[in-house]
Amino acid sequence: MGCLIVLFVLLLPRTIMVVLWLFSDYLSTAFGTWVWPLIGFFILPTTTLAYAVAENRYGGVKGVGLLLVALGLLVDLGAIGGGGRGAGKRWARKG
Repeated sequence: MGCLIVLFVLLLPRTIMVVLWLFSDYLSTAFGTWVWPLIGFFILPTTTLAYAVAENRYGGVKGVGLLLVALGLLVDLGAIGGGGRGAGKRWARKG
């Protein structure tokens, strides 16, 4: 059950990005090109979405927009770091 929750959390930002790409111009308005959202899709999807919201809703990465992008970056780095920490614990138990 825990693995399903983790899978859902990891896929949710990417699913939102695909839906936004298919049905709106929200990402293209924020970035002006398709390259950065594509890179963000694979590397830092939550930060990419946070940046798009900051640009479209808050007028850029300043004030609340900066806080939103920083929070998105922390979520992405936490997801990446949490996986490495869990793998380290598994290796420690085996050895």
